Amino acid sequence: MALTLKDVEKLQKLYPEHKIELRDGTIAIVSPSDIISGMIGARFSRFLGNWVDPRKLGFVFDSSSGFQAPNGDLTAPDVSYVSRARLSRLPRSYGPLVPDLVVEIKSSTDRLKSLEDKIESYLQLGARVGVLVDPDGQTATVYRSGVQPVGFSGNSILELPELLPGWQLHLAELWPIDLGDN
Repeated sequence: MALTLKDVEKLQKLYPEHKIELRDGTIAIVSPSDIISGMIGARFSRFLGNWVDPRKLGFVFDSSSGFQAPNGDLTAPDVSYVSRARLSRLPRSYGPLVPDLVVEIKSSTDRLKSLEDKIESYLQLGARVGVLVDPDGQTATVYRSGVQPVGFSGNSILELPELLPGWQLHLAELWPIDLGDN
């Protein structure tokens, strides 16, 4: 039996402290991120928002923002962006679309393959770009429909010209600073 958004909403009322997603008619309870993955998500959001907001290009969302895809899935990418042209007014409900950009950040308990599949699903549903950030390998991989993923590491500069011409993210700025044993 395939579950629906109404089922998710009922569960969310019973378990408000849990993040619940709906993928292909199946409920997924998503655990909180580890602290490093959460910090990287906050940094990615900040770097992206600091560039998008002054230009009024669209909206940057965090991991608690739900989006309802045309197939009925309800998901919440770790970081997402939607252009103002696609979402001129923000509803007081789930976003009624798939974001233009979805970013998934690997937590210590995640498997890369499941995150790759998740990003591929977003692309099939209409996302233009997906980024998979792996704190363990200090890498980011950019996915686009119909082309091979492109990997970034070290001091690489991540750019997404089809969505955000001129935006650049120095990958090294995402990783935690080693504070040592002060």
